[in-house]
Amino acid sequence: MSEELRDYISVEDEDGNEREFSVEAMFDMNEESYALLKDENEIFVMRVEDEGDDQYLVPITDDTEKESILDAYEVAIATELDEE
Repeated sequence: MSEELRDYISVEDEDGNEREFSVEAMFDMNEESYALLKDENEIFVMRVEDEGDDQYLVPITDDTEKESILDAYEVAIATELDEE
């Protein structure tokens, strides 16, 4: 059984609570960058925004946008697997 390597990040919320996430994927779509993050219970889609030399994760609150991004990601993964 092969063990997949994952990157992990810690994110501090607006209340100062820190949570650790595995970075499942990073991808671009419609000239935006996104990160797919996972903790013990949930998967989150976050927009990656650049500000100078720093990058910030911004939550996507619109359910339609979130579903559209996840659907496109799943299609891309399926296509990649079909090509292998």
